[in-house]
Amino acid sequence: MGSPDAVTAERLAELRRRMAAIPARGAASAGRLPSAAELRRESLAVPSALVELLPEGGLAKGSVVSYSGATSLLAGLLAAVTESGGHAAAVGLPRLGLLAAAEMGAQLGKLAFVPDPGPDPVEVAAVLLDGLDLVVLGLGGRSVPTSRTRVLAARARSKGATLVVTGGAWTGATLRIDTRIAGYEGMGRGRGRLHTIHLDVSVRTRSTPPRTGRLTLCPHNTQTKWQAPQPNPAPLETATDVAS
Repeated sequence: MGSPDAVTAERLAELRRRMAAIPARGAASAGRLPSAAELRRESLAVPSALVELLPEGGLAKGSVVSYSGATSLLAGLLAAVTESGGHAAAVGLPRLGLLAAAEMGAQLGKLAFVPDPGPDPVEVAAVLLDGLDLVVLGLGGRSVPTSRTRVLAARARSKGATLVVTGGAWTGATLRIDTRIAGYEGMGRGRGRLHTIHLDVSVRTRSTPPRTGRLTLCPHNTQTKWQAPQPNPAPLETATDVAS
């Protein structure tokens, strides 16, 4: 076994090789970077049930999103992006269910899964932002210094990629999504297969009040689908603000 630094360097080199094999996206394929105005007009695909809760109907390309709560909606985000033809990655999320994502429609050939990114998952995410549309980063309880969050926010903006961070402290996100499991169905008397999940969702930005609703994930033919949100009278309580 090599030193931790050598292992990390090897992992990053392999990720860069994989990024080089991914076709260029959008305006970048024409030999230029998208402008900030173009990015504001573009959004990543999201589960259809989440659209009406998001201020722009999607996750803005080039933005950073702070997320807390159930991993099922994270799997839904990855599924929506890859199903629409985009490329995505999940970093530092060993418990994220790839089977669940596939059942939501994820194209696993367009999804990079890095469950153990080593001692610096932020650096791994920075590399992936170069070539992917969406990077979901699990911080594992880490608190990331503001100096680094600003660097990654600038990188995401310049690359037209969206970064979703969860499981730690991150300052300066432009959007916050908080979720809470509200109930299950399918476990009659402690037996049977869990098939339906109800999720309370709260979405807020720095300048808008929270939008809340209850999303339901349930079976549909051979897949699982998100149903449109039902009204949720009270926003979820959270410990940190979007801009904190």
